[in-house]
Amino acid sequence: MTTLGSTDASRWVAGWVSLSAVDPLAGVEAWGEPSVYWERPLAREAVAGWGEVGAVEASSAARAQVVLKALSAPDSVRWLEAPPADEPPGPWFGGMRFAASGEDTGWSPFGFGRWTLPEALVWRTARGLALAVFAPEGPGAEDRVRSRLLRMGAAFPSGYRHPRGAPQALRVSSPRRDFEARVERAVEAIRAGHLLKVVLARAVEVEAEHDFDRVDTLARLREQNPRCATFLFRAPDGTAFLGATPETLCRLEGRRLETEALAGSAHPTRSGELETSDKDRREHETVVRYILEALAPLAEHVEADAEPALLPLKHVVHLRTGIHAGLREGVGVAELVAALQPTPAVGGTPQARALEFIATHEALDRGWYAGPVGWVGPGRAHQVVALRSARVKARQARLFVGAGIVEGSCAEAEWNETEMKGLAMLRALGGGHV
Repeated sequence: MTTLGSTDASRWVAGWVSLSAVDPLAGVEAWGEPSVYWERPLAREAVAGWGEVGAVEASSAARAQVVLKALSAPDSVRWLEAPPADEPPGPWFGGMRFAASGEDTGWSPFGFGRWTLPEALVWRTARGLALAVFAPEGPGAEDRVRSRLLRMGAAFPSGYRHPRGAPQALRVSSPRRDFEARVERAVEAIRAGHLLKVVLARAVEVEAEHDFDRVDTLARLREQNPRCATFLFRAPDGTAFLGATPETLCRLEGRRLETEALAGSAHPTRSGELETSDKDRREHETVVRYILEALAPLAEHVEADAEPALLPLKHVVHLRTGIHAGLREGVGVAELVAALQPTPAVGGTPQARALEFIATHEALDRGWYAGPVGWVGPGRAHQVVALRSARVKARQARLFVGAGIVEGSCAEAEWNETEMKGLAMLRALGGGHV
């Protein structure tokens, strides 16, 4: 689907219709790979977008806050009829970098931050699916919206999109010795009292026999990881950043906030040990304290679960503490992202020293990995931390995994933890028996 309209428009006109269908991802049969995708299977929330009628970019963290504030303001979209009762997620989708800059040119098409308004959105409702079409406000906009609704609504497939491709061999490489040496340096810094915790990430280079089928990858991710948010954001050059992350940074409805602390990991066979592990409990409590302190000036009240619970995923189990808050007047997604990102779950403690250690020793441009990605709309937003993710183009993929290093961490164990975390993405990319 082509990009239509002006990306400089500040107002859009939109219309919508109901669809007799069940799966937003099935639209690939009519329109090809979506430009954005978002799904939380257990919440029965799913949306796919095609094309691009609006795009906003940010060159810095300060500019990103201005953009997020503008995208969450009301009245930017005029509906031809009453808006749908089941509002679509968004309608803006995108994300931003973990750090201010980096040297990996593969991230260049994504910029520091980029958010797009698709031409067409298909999302799940209580009764099935709905289709919305957007166009920049101006002469002829209403007629264009109505004609596209009619044409596109008639073409949408009714079935469910399952993975179709056969497994293919993957060539996988990531220097183990270099990563373990960085873990040992981090442990030394912690023992010396310079840090309490630092999260170290590494990249896994993956090459396939044939071009990756990214729609198949999405289909596998959502089926294998129903407790995660599955996402895809496609850059202008066709590169896609996709993944299935278990961690919500903030989910906002008006002044109601949901977030979580997610830290402490174990193999599913060791889940019984996780709640009593001193190392994992300390790592987890660091994240809980950070979030509560960050929210204190932004919220009228904050509540956290009394004890962490186990969050079982397919290849790993985490400790999770749910956190809810009622926000102060005027606090929105821009303020929340600025206050919370990066949490100690992806950065470390003390924050400034941990980020300095990462910049000096990690030897990796994270790009959008571990940054906030998701959707934004009028008074609503859901931002996740982009974990368990990969940047994919043609036959090449760069997969990102990380581990929290605290006192008592062992380099071999941290390598094994990152290997475990990478399994879901490798299998989703088509590795079959990996």
